[in-house]
Amino acid sequence: MPSLCVIGHLARDVVAGTPPRIGGGPFHAARALHVLSHRAIIVAKCGEPERESFGRRLAAFGIPVALRAAGETTAFSFSYDVEGVRTMRVDAVGDPWHVRDVPQALLRSVWWLHVPALLHGDFDADAFAWLARDRRILYDGQGLVRTRRVGPLALSGALDRSVLKHVSVLKLAEEEAAAVGDVRELGVPEVLVTRGPVGSTIVLRDQTIDVPARAIDTDPTGAGDAFSAAYMASRAEGNNPASAARRATAVVAALLTGRVR
Repeated sequence: MPSLCVIGHLARDVVAGTPPRIGGGPFHAARALHVLSHRAIIVAKCGEPERESFGRRLAAFGIPVALRAAGETTAFSFSYDVEGVRTMRVDAVGDPWHVRDVPQALLRSVWWLHVPALLHGDFDADAFAWLARDRRILYDGQGLVRTRRVGPLALSGALDRSVLKHVSVLKLAEEEAAAVGDVRELGVPEVLVTRGPVGSTIVLRDQTIDVPARAIDTDPTGAGDAFSAAYMASRAEGNNPASAARRATAVVAALLTGRVR
């Protein structure tokens, strides 16, 4: 059985007024893992209306999928200004993950787990504690700072951080890192701060490593999720953080430029 898993909510995304499309961490992570031909499991959740169509899209990557359907699908709308600055709105909030939603037998062989939370509270405390048992978790900081309500997306550095006691690697976008303050004080052994076209910074207990990238003029939606999945796969293979980040940067570039699908 695969020893890697991605678990989280799928999303219904509307980008710059285009028709709704599938999004969310499990989808974009699956794209990256497909590029790497890495064995993994995708565990995802969405609303019943999207179950069939989203399930087909995930299945196309050839990665085993367990799809749960309940309540609404988390939904976002995105717009970009002339300088590429993104504005987001939360249009719908999906049901949180509970222990009963987790395919426990399927995950017992998993020892690296990527949790690409979309909003704070995507996982209740019991579900997160179960997921953390004997596993290394890469957690997306969206779940640390994005407030759980419909309306313009708001970030807060004052939300509950108790999940971090279970986290081995934390990924934060630059604006999320700014919301939490000094990332070294979070107590997480590895923190990845992604900076869009500039690249990323790895913050370890004893050093900080900058990994450059090149600017690509295209829609970057999902790049952070793809980066996290590729980084996790590389770390699981024994690569050090700098090598894993460089590999993840290359995977994202290939996806954004259309060299791979």
